[in-house]
Amino acid sequence: MQEVPGVHPLWHLPFLPAPFNTVHADTVIITWLAMGIVVLVLGLLAATHPITVLSKRYSIMELLVSYVGELTTSILGKNGRPFVPFIISLFTFILILNEVGLIPLIGRSPTSDLNTTAALAVTTILFIQLVGIQRHGLGYYKHLFVKPWVLGIVMLPINIIDELARPVTLAMRLFGNIFAGEVLLLVVAGVINAHLGAISAVAHIGPLFIFAFNMAVGVIQAAVFTLLTIAYLITPTQESLAH
Repeated sequence: MQEVPGVHPLWHLPFLPAPFNTVHADTVIITWLAMGIVVLVLGLLAATHPITVLSKRYSIMELLVSYVGELTTSILGKNGRPFVPFIISLFTFILILNEVGLIPLIGRSPTSDLNTTAALAVTTILFIQLVGIQRHGLGYYKHLFVKPWVLGIVMLPINIIDELARPVTLAMRLFGNIFAGEVLLLVVAGVINAHLGAISAVAHIGPLFIFAFNMAVGVIQAAVFTLLTIAYLITPTQESLAH
């Protein structure tokens, strides 16, 4: 049976109203698998603390925590320290979601499904809004206004659109890159299965390059999503907002 991009096996949930009663079964299963891998990996790394014997596992944990921690605090300052665990978890989770689809017999990466990337983006943006409200109250939204007031009135619709577009761009960027990589693999597989003589013979080496390319893209896109999240946290973590 030929795999079709964008088509998923479905679960129909009778206890939910339409359209929320239909979910992509493969996305849900592989996402839970990815969550299990993340919990296992981070749990094994965290188990090395406090250090008793220097090991490769501890070195990996130290590298991950130090790099992400320094990156977060270098952008957000001391106010970024409470968010280091969240940033580490976010980066690791998205990285596993991106790469798990490259494991043979697993299936597609959940981030090649727009439902997954939209959920990640909306959850992240809502978290940022909550941080802003918690620290500044509703005055957090003063950052949408700029001085002088005449320019502020003109810029307000643009600033609101920019704020609302953030989850859209986060979701579409991640989805587009991961989905495109998996489509490339399907295209090459189709060329190979078509038995087009020399073209199909040459195409046999294509999956190796695309596999390596997809791995690199998965790392880059996890880093981009994480960096943008840190950047969006700059405003809500400021000590004070301009009036």
